[in-house]
Amino acid sequence: MAISRASIAKELLPGLNAVFGLEYGEVNNEHEALFEVENSDRAFEEEVMFTGFATAPVKGEGSAVSYDTAQETYVSRYTNETVALAFAVTEEAMEDNLYDTFSKLRARGLARAMANTKQVKAADVFNNGFSTAPSYIGGDGAAFFSASHPTVSDGIQSNLAAAADLSEASLETIITNIQKIEDDRGILIGANAVSLHIPPDLWSTADQILHSPGTTVAGGTGDGTYAQNNINAIRHMGMIPEGFMVNRRFTDVNAYFIKTDVPNGAKMFVRVPLQTKMEPDFDTGNLRFKARERYSFGFSDWRSYVGSQGT
Repeated sequence: MAISRASIAKELLPGLNAVFGLEYGEVNNEHEALFEVENSDRAFEEEVMFTGFATAPVKGEGSAVSYDTAQETYVSRYTNETVALAFAVTEEAMEDNLYDTFSKLRARGLARAMANTKQVKAADVFNNGFSTAPSYIGGDGAAFFSASHPTVSDGIQSNLAAAADLSEASLETIITNIQKIEDDRGILIGANAVSLHIPPDLWSTADQILHSPGTTVAGGTGDGTYAQNNINAIRHMGMIPEGFMVNRRFTDVNAYFIKTDVPNGAKMFVRVPLQTKMEPDFDTGNLRFKARERYSFGFSDWRSYVGSQGT
């Protein structure tokens, strides 16, 4: 359905001072802090988890050497979706508009809508990261954030932090556990925390935890005072070197996520970057505007993040 003169009656008359509603600020590209971005040249991309070898045993004198096997375990698939939106304007509406607002405001609104879709889809990987619904589980059959990630020979592993509110103590526990992460064969991988990702509701708490020189843990006197003579170890040792980042599309006001330096984790594949087209319709004279792009969001190695739902 095309935008007609009836839809823009005020823009056809003199005396209009402003057309507002699309001059707001933008909150785009928040996905870049969460995802590795790669290009894609096919309908879908697959990444396979490959296990290494277990810890080497001692070989007795004169005895045969032990053999081990390495294997593929699970596959993560990224299916590129097509996101598109268009609008049309009647020939008469274009001719009679006095303020030349179509080419500027409507095109800006189209770009705004496309950008918002991308950010919502990116945040959905984390908003649904605790869900075991089939459409949200990873290649290993578990949720992104789960205490039941299966491995080849190291039992069940976890990247699900305790359901505790964001605090200095809860972060210390998570940072410690990240340093103990193992691969599928039980060998330490040397992982470290990189950054903290939070909803807008936790910005003040995160800033106090990461930037206070003294500890934010209440003292043991029961009077609510703080042990200011104790340093904030997280800040002092730079245990979260890239600080915290707010994502305004996170829907759980209590959940938070710690990114690690494990590669091939949360990823975005770009199949076709944003393209815009404008063309007239011969029969109607309507001018049509379209925006289109193709991409996918997901995760491969769950060890790239630790998540907590808070309380």
